[in-house]
Amino acid sequence: MNILSLFVLIPALMLLGLWLAKSLNQVRGVMVAGSSCLLALSVWLTIYFVQQRAAGNTDIMLLTASTPWFKPLNIAYSVGVDGISVVMLLLSSIIVFTGTFASWQLKPLTKEYFLWFTLLSTGVFGFFICTDMFTMFMFYEVALIPMYLLIGVWGSGNKEYAAMKLTLMLMGGSALLILGILGIYYYSGATTMNVNEIALMHNIPLDIQKIFFPFVFIGFGVLGALFPFHTWSPDGHASAPTAVSMLHAGVLMKLGGYGCFRIAMYLLPDAAQELSWIFLILTTISVVYGALSACVQTDLKYINAYSSVSHCGLVLFALLMMSQTAVTGAILQMLSHGLMTALFFALIGMIYGRTHTRDIRQLAGLMKIMPFLAVGYVIAGLANLGLPGFSGFIAEMTIFVGSFGADVQYGDPNASFRMVATIIACTSIVVTAVYILRVVGKILYGEVENKHYLELTDATWDERVAVICLIFCVAGLGCAPFVFSDIISPAAGNILDSIMANLK
Repeated sequence: MNILSLFVLIPALMLLGLWLAKSLNQVRGVMVAGSSCLLALSVWLTIYFVQQRAAGNTDIMLLTASTPWFKPLNIAYSVGVDGISVVMLLLSSIIVFTGTFASWQLKPLTKEYFLWFTLLSTGVFGFFICTDMFTMFMFYEVALIPMYLLIGVWGSGNKEYAAMKLTLMLMGGSALLILGILGIYYYSGATTMNVNEIALMHNIPLDIQKIFFPFVFIGFGVLGALFPFHTWSPDGHASAPTAVSMLHAGVLMKLGGYGCFRIAMYLLPDAAQELSWIFLILTTISVVYGALSACVQTDLKYINAYSSVSHCGLVLFALLMMSQTAVTGAILQMLSHGLMTALFFALIGMIYGRTHTRDIRQLAGLMKIMPFLAVGYVIAGLANLGLPGFSGFIAEMTIFVGSFGADVQYGDPNASFRMVATIIACTSIVVTAVYILRVVGKILYGEVENKHYLELTDATWDERVAVICLIFCVAGLGCAPFVFSDIISPAAGNILDSIMANLK
């Protein structure tokens, strides 16, 4: 058995273990054991990948394997990883591990909650290891479906509305996506749905590419909070339970950017070049609109949700620039935002669990009451606004440098347009600093207005585990970004070289 299949097999065994568990401690034991195995496996895979590249292995994909699944449509269970999928698997395992501890005290129906949570993570891991378009789509759907119940049953606020809105919009994106995938398959004349093999053929006419590129890019872009299809995101984040918000914003939204690059741009390069200006406008709006919207929110989760719209818009923005530096920055931003937003949502959930409010107008002086959580929130905020030494700084600077100089590498005739778009997107840095510093000052400092808060306690041991792990990762990526950029950059370069070589 290919070792990559363990990323699907371990969650499947976790589902079995959870189903057989008879007590809360057994449920927790299964989750800790399973998530720890996934984290150890992803760390091993990262080290193995680095060693293989250092040894001179230049294969585009490592650990490849393929098993026919449905021969009439040439569907196969094909797996393989490059530098991009390796870091996405590492991110996913970190979020699942920390999300387990963030949900340690969740009640009621703890067992059922973790069953759906694990099923969601199964879809995420399966998506990142697969190289067959249809199998990727299948795991994509597995990752989306549990969200409805996780929000609708265990969420808060207007949870039924948020769950239905999220499900309908993402399933609408899936409908566009399956049309795009089938269009790529049939018009390529391929006898396989393997992404890399279809990319080598490159025989889809430009007119056909222009039809199906918007289907695939928008289909994945809906999950990546592409304007104007982003409206499900703030409502979904605000109503979801803590660990679901962590996994949703930290990993699930990354499926959107990953799919846009791996399928839409890789397989339809001519249309990506021709139509990129349209989607660059939309992503620039996402970046600025998300940041401005966060400024006027009073709910902590809505602030972070609109911040996610802005940061995920930045990912799609950088991918469309089609320069190696910008795309490397986009993947670093996916990794950075996944860690930062998971940390934010974990801390917001812990604060809400004690104060029973997320309204910043009712919160003040929390630094005196719960210093551990307050310091964690300050660190998350500084990382989000791009303070040097944290992951946000290196990711955003790589994006902006690569985007502004994109024309230098490929001689883009629309250089002026891209420069102007980059300058506009850069304004989000200032806006982000405004809403982060405003919230930090409002809720953490000053006098405690609600005297009942003086009786509240600080973080428990399980909450500290989740927060410390995420802070360590955010700081580690910020202080040693070369470790991951060296993994990501060659993989991004391989796909971009294929795109540019196949332009007609």
